[in-house]
Amino acid sequence: MTEGLNEKTILVTGGTGSFGKAFVRRVLAEYPDVRRLVIYSRDELKQFEMQQQFPTDRHQALRFFIGDIRDEARLRRALEGIDIVVHAAALKQVPAAEYNPFECIKTNVIGAQNLIDAALDNGVRKVVALSTDKAAAPVNLYGATKLCSDKLFIAANNIRGDRDINFSVVRYGNVMGSRGSVIPFFLSRRDDGVLPITDPAMTRFNISLDDGVDMVLWAIAHATGGEIFVPKIPSYRITDVATAIAPDAAHDVVGIRPGEKIHEEMITSSDSPNTVDLGPYYAILPSGNADLIAEYCARQGVTMVPPGFAYNSGDNTDFLSVDALRDLIARHVPDLSYGD
Repeated sequence: MTEGLNEKTILVTGGTGSFGKAFVRRVLAEYPDVRRLVIYSRDELKQFEMQQQFPTDRHQALRFFIGDIRDEARLRRALEGIDIVVHAAALKQVPAAEYNPFECIKTNVIGAQNLIDAALDNGVRKVVALSTDKAAAPVNLYGATKLCSDKLFIAANNIRGDRDINFSVVRYGNVMGSRGSVIPFFLSRRDDGVLPITDPAMTRFNISLDDGVDMVLWAIAHATGGEIFVPKIPSYRITDVATAIAPDAAHDVVGIRPGEKIHEEMITSSDSPNTVDLGPYYAILPSGNADLIAEYCARQGVTMVPPGFAYNSGDNTDFLSVDALRDLIARHVPDLSYGD
């Protein structure tokens, strides 16, 4: 389906965020004849700033649509004539979600259902929702709301009836250099001589923004509905990130914050009976129907993962070295890297 993006209309919720801007940049570069590309977000300042990057007189397919996914009526209007939705809108800061739980629920859970209902009623063909490793065995409210959101999008395939639409989810780890993440934080503190470390044993999955866009485009092209796609990506140790950024800085162990894990998971052992290996990605399929899973494997030519399989950042077989991290930061976080 990706080959047909030149003829499609696409809407990105949360389109002024880091992912949204990277996705828009890629689509405009690779699919210059895309019919319409709608940026749906609630922040008019961010929309104004994004329009300076992508002027609509030069990119005539672009539309900037102010709206909140909590507002179902506005969503229905925005989705008129849309073929593909990429759902990137979320409240995702863990401490803020812990302090303001129902605000997070209204955006991440109720907003997801609003989008599902509006997509079903507007002739949308495909919805790909972005998720997070924190949705697997969640220990914080943000992760719990994203798990709920994932369940809603997967279950939406059960109520599509004879509509030509499918819903899938893309779940990946920390995006290198994203706002509020550890790399920009360490870079901002690298001249202090001391970097605060939550726990020396802490690990995280890592993915670049470009790889995240690649994965969403892959899901648009290949999803049949009901999959939670998980990429095969490397991990890093938090101490190695600190060393890569400020090799001479001391480490001040401050303890993990409420709602944090030492290691993140993207696939739990409980998911293994319905997880398949797609090569570059895994797919967690809806549980409870062995015949459908067997049919999916036969149709796609793929196999199940081993019983008890789990995908954990601490047990990962692929870890980034200090040198690899330093190189990735220089390439993928250029505005925050080592030069002035």
